[in-house]
This record gives sequence, C-alpha cells and structure tokens, in this order.
Amino acid sequence: MYPPGMNTSSVVTEFLLLGFSGPWRLRSFQSGIFMAVYLAALAGNGLIVTVTALDPHLHTPMYFFVRNLSLLDLCLISAVVPKAVVNALTRRDSISFLGCATQVFMVLFSAVVELFLLTAMSLDRYAAVCHPLHYDGIMTRATCAQLVALSWLSGAFISLIHTAEVFSWSYCDLNEMHQFFCDIPQLLAITCSENVMTEMVLIFTNAVLDLSCFICIIVSYIYIFSTVRKISSSEGQSRAYSTCLPHLAVVVLFLSTAFIAYLKPIFGAPSFADLVLSSFYVLLPPSLNPIIYSLRNKDMKAGLKKLITRKLLTKENLLVFLLSE
Repeated sequence: MYPPGMNTSSVVTEFLLLGFSGPWRLRSFQSGIFMAVYLAALAGNGLIVTVTALDPHLHTPMYFFVRNLSLLDLCLISAVVPKAVVNALTRRDSISFLGCATQVFMVLFSAVVELFLLTAMSLDRYAAVCHPLHYDGIMTRATCAQLVALSWLSGAFISLIHTAEVFSWSYCDLNEMHQFFCDIPQLLAITCSENVMTEMVLIFTNAVLDLSCFICIIVSYIYIFSTVRKISSSEGQSRAYSTCLPHLAVVVLFLSTAFIAYLKPIFGAPSFADLVLSSFYVLLPPSLNPIIYSLRNKDMKAGLKKLITRKLLTKENLLVFLLSE
C-alpha cells in the first residue's frame, strides 16, 4: 500500500542526492576532502597501471592482478566522486535516472570484480609462498588471464542483474536519497514497489558469495603465515607480514562496511553513519590499494625509477638534437 496522498502516476526522471547537504562552507570542505582523495587515487593507480604495463620485469602474475585491480579502483572512485563534488559545489544535488542506473552498475561491477581479484591475488600469494617450486606451473599466463576474465565477466553479469531489477521498480514521488551517490540500500528505502523480494534474495546470495571469497582469502593467508613462520630470517618474516597484514586489513574493512551497509534494515531515519560506511567501501580501497600493493614494493620502485630515467633521457636527447640543429 502507498502512503495516503502519494501521487503514483508520476514518473521519477531524476534523483536527489542529499549526502552533501548543509551550509556552503561544509559543502566546500567535504568536496575538498573528496577531491584530494580522488586525485591521490587517480595518481597512485594511474602510476601503477603505467609502470606495470611498460616495465617487462613487472609482467608477472602478481603485477598482472595488481594492474587490473588498479583499473577497477579507477572505475570505482571515478563513478562516484566527480559527480558528488560537482553536486556539492553547484548545490544541484540531482542525478538523472540513467545516471543513477550507471552509478549503481559501475559501483557494483567494480566492487564485485575487485573482491574476485583480491581472492585470486591471495591464491597467487599462496602458490608463491607455499609451493614456490611449482609456482610457474600453477600460475601460468593462461590461468591468470582466465581468472581475470572470469572476474570481469562475473562482475558484469551480477551487476547487470541487480541494476535491471532495481530500476524496474516504481519510485512514485520519492526521489530523495541521503547519500552522495546512488546505492541500492537507499533505493530500496525509497521505492514504492511492493515486489522487492527478488532484490533481497540477490543481495543475500551476493553476501554468501562474498563471504565465501573472504573465507578463501583467510584460509590462503593462514597457510601463508604458517609457512612464513618457518622462515629462519626475521627480516624475511617481517617483510612478508608487512605485505600480507595490510592486505587483510583492507579486505576486512572493505567487506565489513559493505556488509553492514547492504544487510542492515533499510527503514528508519538516515544517519551520518550511513555516509561514513559508504565512504569506507567506495573511497578507501582505491586510495589505499596503491600504497599497500605496489608503491611500497621495491620492484615497483625500481620500475618507476627506470621509467622516470627513460623519460629524462628522452627529453635530454630531444634537447640535444634541437640544439644541434
């Protein structure tokens, strides 16, 4: 049943994103933080994609997964932050129906594929640490390509089903979301359709799938840590722990905040905590992953140094050529 007096004949053509509500100074401060995080994520992930693509020494399974992870991080944060910053600065707070559907698809797609890639990366690390003699035979180029292709195709399929289901609902006159981007929990809260059970089943199924991936990651790292403990070198142990523990921390943060956001009751007054939760699983992984997976890595630093040196030499040779003319 619809609330009394609701106009059910109107068609919603846009949604209002009220996550950045408040006075101008607060909006400017919020948009400034978001833009700083976005630029940092853009620079870090863009650098990783460039270095791992151009340096032949980084054409390994690990960096193949990292490059795909960085591409997904760029998709995830770019689908949300630019529109949120523009809305905050222009005070329009609106997004078209098609734009909202695109955001929902891109956020889901990026998040799902990222989780699958993180699972594949944990299996890659397990093979490298626990079965080093058979690593080349296990993580072949074909196997890595198949894992990445399966991740991307599965993410696209899952996201398409969710998006098609959510945007087949009716929204009547309800188009205000207390969020800075279009997200399924907020759309569930404002729909006037009674048939939302299919989406609830899809969310529960996804939660089971995500939990399965998380268990796989945990089990992989349990084996990795048990093998690392047998390393006689304390330096080797600390290096392995410094790489693995931040990875686990980001995975736990990413999944826990997403679980809370999607599985908590959809009814009730929106709160500031909803904005914080969504910020964690949308903004933190793209900004932290470059630091955790690559920029602290000596191979990445060497690749970056070679890239910069090559660019400087190219410019120097060009300058010498021009002066000789």
